[in-house]
Amino acid sequence: MKKIFTNLTFWVLTAITAGALLGHFMPETGQQMQPLGKGFIDIVKLFISPIIFLTISLGISGMGDLKKVGKVGGKALIYFEVITTFALVIGLVVAHFIRPGDGVVTSGLGGGDVSKFQESAEKGFSWWQFLKDNFTIQVLLFSIAFGIFLSKYTGRQRIVSVLTLLSGYVFKALHFVMLFAPIGAFGGMAFTIGKYGIKTLLPLGKLMLSVYVTMALFIFVILYLVLRYYKISLLKYLNYIREELLIVLGTSSSEAGLPSLMEKLERMGCSKPVVGLVVPAGYSFNLDGTTIYLSMATIFLAQVYGVELTIAQMFTIIGILMITSKGAAGVTGSGFVVLASTLSAIKVIPVEGLALLLGVDRFMSEARAITNFIGNGVATIWIANNENEFDRAKMHYAFENIQETEDIIEDNLEWGEKPV
Repeated sequence: MKKIFTNLTFWVLTAITAGALLGHFMPETGQQMQPLGKGFIDIVKLFISPIIFLTISLGISGMGDLKKVGKVGGKALIYFEVITTFALVIGLVVAHFIRPGDGVVTSGLGGGDVSKFQESAEKGFSWWQFLKDNFTIQVLLFSIAFGIFLSKYTGRQRIVSVLTLLSGYVFKALHFVMLFAPIGAFGGMAFTIGKYGIKTLLPLGKLMLSVYVTMALFIFVILYLVLRYYKISLLKYLNYIREELLIVLGTSSSEAGLPSLMEKLERMGCSKPVVGLVVPAGYSFNLDGTTIYLSMATIFLAQVYGVELTIAQMFTIIGILMITSKGAAGVTGSGFVVLASTLSAIKVIPVEGLALLLGVDRFMSEARAITNFIGNGVATIWIANNENEFDRAKMHYAFENIQETEDIIEDNLEWGEKPV
C-alpha cells in the first residue's frame, strides 16, 4: 500500500480523474485551474532545449565518426516521411469509408473565430517561417554544429567534463519538477472539461470516435509491426513509459513528457547520440497523430459541406499535408493554420468550416499528443536497432524492473551524477 501512495503514476491518474470530476460538476472552478496545467507545461518546456543541447553535443563529440551522425540523421528523415505518409493515408481512408461528416448540421455548432487561421492560410506554408518559429529545430541544428566542433577540438575533454556535470544538474532539476506532474495534469483536465463540457462532444462524437479508433489502429498495427521487426514488444514498451503517457494525457502536450522520454530511451538501451538526434527532430517532423487528425478533419469537412473529392483532389491533399504537417509543432495553434492552408489550397472546402472543430479540438489533442509521443519513441528504438546502437540487455532489464527504473529516475540520482 505504501508503494502505491508513493507512485507517481497513481497520483497522475488520480489527478486526471479529480480534474475531470471538478470540471464536470463545477465548470467555472475547473476553468480557473488552467494556470496549473499551463504553468507546469511552461516549466517543463524550459528543460527541453538544454537537454537537447547537452544530449546531442555530448553524444556527437563522443561518437567520433561524423559520417555516422549524417547517416543516422538521414535515416531518421526517411523513416519520418514513410511512417507519417502511412498515417496520412490511413486517416484519409478511414474517414472516407466511415464518413463522420455525414448528417452533421453546420448551424449552431462551433461558431469560433477562424479569421486568424484564414489570414495565416493566405500566406501559405513557409519553410523559413517554420525554421524561424520552431526554436526546437534551431537548438537541434546548433547542437549538431557544436557537437561536430567538439569532436574536432583537441581540448574538448575539459568542455565535455563541464557539460557532463551540467547534464547531471539539469536532469536532477527535471526530476524535481516532475514530482508536480499530478498538479499539472489536474489543472489541464479540469480546465478542458470545465470550459468545453462533455455535451460539446455529442454532435461531433462520430468524428471524435473515428479519430481515436484510427490512432489506436495506427499504434497497435503500424507501430506494432515496426517494433516487431526487431522482436520488441509494443505492449511492454507502452507499460515502460506509462507515467509519461499519463502526463501527456493529463496535460494534452507531448512536450510535458519529452525530456523524461529521452532519458528512459537511453536507459532501455538506445545510445545517447541516436536519442539526441531522433527525438528532437521527430518532435517537428514525425507528428503521426497530428497527421492523422489533419487528414481526417479535411475529409470530415468535405463531407459536412457535401463536397465529393475527386481522386486528383485526394492526392493533392496527401501531397500538401506531407509538407505542411511537418510544421504543425512550430507555433501554438499551428495545427489549425496547417488545416486552413490545406483547405485554401484545395479551394473546394470552405475554410469557415474550421469553426466546427474549435470546440472539440481540445478533446482530440490528447489523442494527437499521445500518438506523436509514442511514435517518436518507436522511431528512436527502430533507428537505434538499425544502426546497431541498441543494448538489448538494458532493454530486458528496464522492462523487467520498471518500478526500479522509475525510482532511480525520480529519487536516487545525486546532484552532479550523470543521469545515464
